[in-house]
Amino acid sequence: MKRVITVILAGCGLALALPSGSLATLTEVGVIPATTPPTVSSCPTPSCLAVSRTTGFQVKIETNSNPESAPRAGTVVAWTITLGKPNAAQIKFFNANEGGPASAGIAILRAQKSPKLSYKLVGQSPVVPLEPYFGKTAQFPLATTLPVKKGDVVALTVPSWAPALALGFGKGTSWRASRPKGQCTTTGTQTTHVQVGLAVQYYCLYQTARLTYSATLISTP
Repeated sequence: MKRVITVILAGCGLALALPSGSLATLTEVGVIPATTPPTVSSCPTPSCLAVSRTTGFQVKIETNSNPESAPRAGTVVAWTITLGKPNAAQIKFFNANEGGPASAGIAILRAQKSPKLSYKLVGQSPVVPLEPYFGKTAQFPLATTLPVKKGDVVALTVPSWAPALALGFGKGTSWRASRPKGQCTTTGTQTTHVQVGLAVQYYCLYQTARLTYSATLISTP
């Protein structure tokens, strides 16, 4: 995939800079480890798999567990997504069957003790259109940043569809979606997690693929 970085300014004067006089650190949450073998985008292969109508996050990438969890408290100031390049016929199909043009945003989730696999939505970004960035890597700075606690999960919310899957992993790589039991193999129902304060069970687990997004975290001790 052609990797072209496109930066979308979300507000005048917004800069991804560390606060003056602080000991803040800049971390990219969700970056693929350097030891991970190269992956292949699912689009525009004939199958062209896409994430659709759900909120999801990476559980494991080979030996790297919880790659989308914040390593410390701080503020998410931007998010980045690498997109496949579906062909015209594939775009037309997804638009007609998965709720309209491709779009996505990020969500901040906090794990709950019960029921099992439950996460509460504590923050979310605006949803942005994705089609102008097919075949590229696009970064979206946030006009309103998102506070996180250590261990919070940065998830990808896709109300329609997004060609944001990388293939070529073994079963040790997996991601979860906010789909209920019995709906893991269907995309006909809208299952995005969008109500702040609501806890949802992320029941469905998908192996051998990776969600291709990350988030920029400014953290302080």
